[in-house]
Amino acid sequence: MPHIELEEHLPGITGLLEYRKDTAQPIRDLTQLLLRGPSSLTEAERELIATIVSHGNECKFCTTAHAETVNELLHETNTVQQVLNDLESAPISEKMKALLIVARKTQQSGKNVTTAHIQRAKQAGASDLEIHDTVLIAALFCLYNRYVDGLGTLLPKDPSYFKSLAERLTTQGYRRNPEGYDHLKSNN
Repeated sequence: MPHIELEEHLPGITGLLEYRKDTAQPIRDLTQLLLRGPSSLTEAERELIATIVSHGNECKFCTTAHAETVNELLHETNTVQQVLNDLESAPISEKMKALLIVARKTQQSGKNVTTAHIQRAKQAGASDLEIHDTVLIAALFCLYNRYVDGLGTLLPKDPSYFKSLAERLTTQGYRRNPEGYDHLKSNN
């Protein structure tokens, strides 16, 4: 049960962003820029950073939402699970492995990111901008995870909610749905 009164049909972060639209807008804008804006990292790679950080923070809503979004972007369901099970043997580039380690270390504490982690990423071909954005995405998702769990938001009643959320995130990004979210009242 949420710690504050939220609309029941809006689980997880959506309910919180609707609760306070004025604080939601800058968060949405930053997320849109980092996860959907111009980047040498693909949208799936950036979503994978959000997934591994959310998983490390044990935020079930965000982990499931972003894992499903990666699946939607890659048109397959194995990569995310392999990354979460054993990053080093996952079928991703050495650069992504190194960046995901930087993300995981940032999730634990920014001070856990060492020169060795950064050197590994650079040796694998990561640019300074990619390293910067990895750390910023990781920090942003720590905010999201703590926001969602700190206010005790609900998980959706129907697990298929995450599939429709992933479809929405891949097609419209992190912008607020212009029509609002009343259409979800019957879907949750």
